[in-house]
Amino acid sequence: MFCIRLSRKPAVKTIVLIGTLDTKGVEYEYIKRCIEEKGCKTLVIDAGILDTPFFQPDVPRTKIARLGGSSIGKLVEEGDRGRAVKTMSRGVEIFLSNLYSKGHVDGVIAMGGGGGTSIACSGMRALPFGIPKVMVSTLAGRDVSGYVGIKDIVMMPSIVDISGINSISRDVFRKAAAAVCAMAEETGRDQKDKKLIAATMFGNTTPAITNARKILESTEHEVAIFPCSGTSGKVMEDLICSDRIAGVLDITTTELADEIAGGVLSAGPNRLEAASKNGIPQVVVPGCLDMVNFWEPETIPVQYRDRKFYRHNQNITLMRTNIEENRMLGEIIARKLNMSDAGTQKINVYIPLKGLSMIDKPGGPFWWPEADAALFSALKANLRNDIPLIVINCNINDPAFSSACAEALFRLMGEDSGEDGGINGRNKS
Repeated sequence: MFCIRLSRKPAVKTIVLIGTLDTKGVEYEYIKRCIEEKGCKTLVIDAGILDTPFFQPDVPRTKIARLGGSSIGKLVEEGDRGRAVKTMSRGVEIFLSNLYSKGHVDGVIAMGGGGGTSIACSGMRALPFGIPKVMVSTLAGRDVSGYVGIKDIVMMPSIVDISGINSISRDVFRKAAAAVCAMAEETGRDQKDKKLIAATMFGNTTPAITNARKILESTEHEVAIFPCSGTSGKVMEDLICSDRIAGVLDITTTELADEIAGGVLSAGPNRLEAASKNGIPQVVVPGCLDMVNFWEPETIPVQYRDRKFYRHNQNITLMRTNIEENRMLGEIIARKLNMSDAGTQKINVYIPLKGLSMIDKPGGPFWWPEADAALFSALKANLRNDIPLIVINCNINDPAFSSACAEALFRLMGEDSGEDGGINGRNKS
């Protein structure tokens, strides 16, 4: 007797196309056909303003303009291109967010120059990490950070202007269509995925994270390390909000120092807030708050020229934070952690008494116990009483310190690493 096993046919993926069908209609009709030849469905959004669309979209421009807070008639009457782009960008953003919440987006693709890139990328930035986003743009190859932001948008050079179908544009469009379809089919998830822990690292805290990572990954966890480059800090905060992160080992909070002192690696004013606001277990350490990052020495602001510096490499110069800055940083960290719900027991703050980095240790170039003490005192004075503050007589890179931090995160996550690494008798008092 033969047994036939029937497998479920995979669901057809839906690729959303965002375009101005009055000026780029021919090109969008072509790439739409390319995507459908690959076996995917398409949903076309028209973000055009002036002329009649080249073909009938699934989502008309009137709806996009209305979501953006205006109407096509009003935008045409005003004749303000900048306002029109802003309105349609907002409309696309709202529409895509709603579409994603209903589970109807498997990938997004768009083509355009400055205006089209701006409109499409606004919508793409509204989608979470992991949804394929391909932007064929005349601007690709330049600094496109203003369009991409912190999202995983693939910027693909159009090579030639997006104006007609020719041997070059045809090749670009077909490959772009193939790319977004292939990415949509690849979920990126494995049934054996472990719980994901986010950890922050700088060159000056590498030994700490290396040791902690070994402990965390010895169990059913994996660790995603975010270098404290400013952009990376923003990405981590965004991922925490998207529920992909189970716990945070925030050993390196140095981006906060750059934010208050005008350094080049600030992650913005919202760094260190996502985990507290979303109730994600976190262990927080004031790692590398002894330093602010600048480029070459000649780029350092004049008002800092009498400060203590350390040449980290050819391109990076570190400035030692002073007592007042450390006091301010302690207050800022406390305020951000106090945003968490009281009594949840999901935050621990760990303090390394013998220094916050490789160069802030006894005998090191940034060793300044009084500055560190100002930070610790401000933290203790302003942190909510139900948030434990644990003081350990180690440097941040000593194995005992990072081991304690890793064990603490396990406990906050309601788990046990199986190691005898508990910390007793060290607290606020």
